[in-house]
Amino acid sequence: MSEGENQESVIFIGRKSTISYVLVAVTILNKNDTCNIQARGRQISKAVDVAEITRRKFLADQVVVDNVTISSEELPSDNGEGTKTVSTIEITLKKK
Repeated sequence: MSEGENQESVIFIGRKSTISYVLVAVTILNKNDTCNIQARGRQISKAVDVAEITRRKFLADQVVVDNVTISSEELPSDNGEGTKTVSTIEITLKKK
């Protein structure tokens, strides 16, 4: 996330339904020019779904995917021994 980026325009994907995040993305894009969708691990596919549903169905011909950033993070493992690597994604949607 860049320094000048507004924290209110970031969506962290979790366990809610996909449509819940789509509605949040639409609301953010009605107020701002950009919206960042962030997820890690198993929620990455849901983040892609949110971006595509927002772009194709709800705001068709109004929004484009501006940037996609993939990376990984080292997190402590569940059993407390060592670390595990978790993939992350950040999708930036931008108004045309």
